[in-house]
Amino acid sequence: MSVRVQLAVLALVAVCVPLAAVLASGLVMFPMHDFQKILLVSVLSALVALGSALALGRRMLRPLAHLRAASRNLAGGDLSARAPETGPRELRDLSASFNEMAASLEQLFDARRELVAWASHDLRTPLASLKAMIEALEDGLAEPAEYLEAIRTQTEILSGLVDDLFELARIDAGALTLDLRDAPLGELVSRCLSSLGAEARAREVELASQVEAHTIVRVAPDKVERVLLNLLANAVRHSPRNGEVAVVVQTDTNHVIVTVEDGGEGLVPGASQRMFDRFWREDDSRARSSGGAGLGLAIAKGLVEAHGGTIWAENRSEGGARVAFTLPLAPN
Repeated sequence: MSVRVQLAVLALVAVCVPLAAVLASGLVMFPMHDFQKILLVSVLSALVALGSALALGRRMLRPLAHLRAASRNLAGGDLSARAPETGPRELRDLSASFNEMAASLEQLFDARRELVAWASHDLRTPLASLKAMIEALEDGLAEPAEYLEAIRTQTEILSGLVDDLFELARIDAGALTLDLRDAPLGELVSRCLSSLGAEARAREVELASQVEAHTIVRVAPDKVERVLLNLLANAVRHSPRNGEVAVVVQTDTNHVIVTVEDGGEGLVPGASQRMFDRFWREDDSRARSSGGAGLGLAIAKGLVEAHGGTIWAENRSEGGARVAFTLPLAPN
């Protein structure tokens, strides 16, 4: 039975039961002439009450009809469908919840479409390069040795992009597994600085760290190293020659704050809010020519949040930029 029919039955019962009681009392207490007047007044009052109840019910059902139409449109693929937030408070709250859900779905599908579009674009570039080199080899226009290094480079770019997309998919699905254990943060930082040593020397950038040797964190070491390597690589590419990139660790009550600082030009306006978006590129360090797909900071954000931490970026007052994130301390 529909809500409309139930409201009609409720209105009918609410009017008829008191009306029957009034008529029964009048029949017993008054003579026939007076009873006819009571009957007439009662019937007119009942009709007015019934009409008012039906009008009120129609007004209450109108937002439900709009909500049902919006839900049908959403189910049919119209992700912009929204329900008007009108009617009684409960229905307004229900419509508001529906609209929030619809907005979240629209954002999710937009993000997925953007991810597919950007991934397709980034995959197409190295694939086109590989195809061109293979055709040149097939046509005898070049020797295999000439393209061997270039083929290896393009293959590594493809492999890195596929790995990044797979990591993002696991983060989105909540399927990321962390092998948490107590680890000395100083050793993690030292390994990352050593890994970036060659690139830093080539760019004439000095690497430094400020971390206490006894700082122990409860983390998945491989994931933290991936975050640090990404932030350090970005900082090195931002830094001018003879500049410095430093990792600074500060201990708080139950967590540490890890900061990667550089002496470059700093963040452009709006970068601190957008730099953790997928495929976001605003400067040369994020250009496709450098091999970056614009996924590293998005993955870093997901990995930090998987540890229960937060990550943010800001400009330094003395020049340059810093990116900081938190990690949980190991329990004593």
